[in-house]
Amino acid sequence: MLLLAATHSLWLSNLLSPVTLAFLLGLLAVAVRSDLRFPEAATSMLSVYLLLAIGLKGGVALAETSLAVVWVPALVTIALGLVTPLTSYGALRWLGRLSRVDAAAIAAHYGSVSAVTFLAALAYVEALGTPAQGFFPGLVALLEVPAIVLALAIARRGDGRVSLGRTLAHVLTGKSVLLLLGGMAIGLVCDASSLAKVKPFFVDPFQGVLLLFLLDLGIVAGQHLRHVRTAGWFLAVFAVVAPVAHGALGVGAGLLAGLGPTGATVLGAMTASASYIAAPAAVRMALPEANPGLYLTASLGITFPFNLTFGIPLYADLAQLWS
Repeated sequence: MLLLAATHSLWLSNLLSPVTLAFLLGLLAVAVRSDLRFPEAATSMLSVYLLLAIGLKGGVALAETSLAVVWVPALVTIALGLVTPLTSYGALRWLGRLSRVDAAAIAAHYGSVSAVTFLAALAYVEALGTPAQGFFPGLVALLEVPAIVLALAIARRGDGRVSLGRTLAHVLTGKSVLLLLGGMAIGLVCDASSLAKVKPFFVDPFQGVLLLFLLDLGIVAGQHLRHVRTAGWFLAVFAVVAPVAHGALGVGAGLLAGLGPTGATVLGAMTASASYIAAPAAVRMALPEANPGLYLTASLGITFPFNLTFGIPLYADLAQLWS
């Protein structure tokens, strides 16, 4: 009974957190046909800030972490980045009867990672008083790249119409990966006194900026929800079942890698998430014939809201239960 009460309290706390409520406010704005919108320049600036800030924080923590602690989680993350697009593609192609290109395009999104879901998971475990290990921004980059490249290779196998080298370069130089890795590099090489000068800007306002960003994402997600009916029932079911299955896999892998319940929760949320920044950009370039109404509706319209409101507490519960 006490465990049930504690679990209910955590779920309610996540649903009533400022960032989650801001996201729901964005959904409401679309539902009531409000004219609330963020300028594109503001959205871009918010995402740059968040990715660079989390990279800086990760670099500082990584500087204090030995390689012996990092290499096993890194290998596990790469393995997850190869397994999840394959399972997603198989389900979409053979159960959902989607075309090879559309199945691979969606698989690229579900094998990759949502940076904002990652940030929300970090905020969730920090609110519980158990912050995750500092090397996680590096794991985000490791999870992002192989899934996209593998999925695109599946879509284009044998037709020679895309250069995987070009796709890989596009992913590595894309905004999310470059800012995360660049921020980590800055945090690694700078000393504590110089980093203290930017702390009032990159550390203290972080949660407020995240709230604004999630308000904007709530508006964007709400605009895609109208496509759920036309996308078909199978895709709607997949967009909920896939993150739960992948999240459970990520939690189990995180515990086996020695990350503990907190780290396993974050890795589970990362594995469960679906990219809507790096993956759409890569897919638009390499698979222009893929239907964006399918992969954006699934990843941003269904999976992202599910993970933000229900998924992250679920992965935390699994981590506690299995640890």
